[in-house]
Amino acid sequence: MYDAFAKVVSQADSRGAYISASQIDALNAMVADGSKRLDAVNRITSNSSAIVANAARALFAEQPALIAPGGNAYTSRRMAACLRDMEIVLRYVTYAIYSGDASILEDRCLNGLRETYLALGTPGSSVAVGIGKMKDAAIAIANDPNGVTRGDCSALMSEIGSYFDKAAAAVA
Repeated sequence: MYDAFAKVVSQADSRGAYISASQIDALNAMVADGSKRLDAVNRITSNSSAIVANAARALFAEQPALIAPGGNAYTSRRMAACLRDMEIVLRYVTYAIYSGDASILEDRCLNGLRETYLALGTPGSSVAVGIGKMKDAAIAIANDPNGVTRGDCSALMSEIGSYFDKAAAAVA
């Protein structure tokens, strides 16, 4: 896994080139928004249990067959596995937000996840809906302007949304 800086250096090195002006500008923008990024990660992390629980509750309200006898989240053991998986996805999304790079999310969380769910008979579309609900909650929490670094956070919120979208697409 590379952070944004190491990734730029690695790419330039593999080309045998200097770091370009546009890459430097992108890294400068990332540094300038660093406090906002840390605020977003802190807020999501601090509210992770509520984000997961509320997303699961909303998912099961919309798709009650999941928790009915024979459903994929029926029995406390299966429910716990579902909540654990949602928590893991959220945790890796926060790693991606912190580093400004989706590779850790892709490599350590999403790689092979669809195949695992298919083998277990888990409906990927339902998992994707749950991830979407976590996305909505996480962005609402991270984008709350009270008590955090001031400034335009639209690019960061878009980036955060893209990590959740990537996770949802990987399982659907």
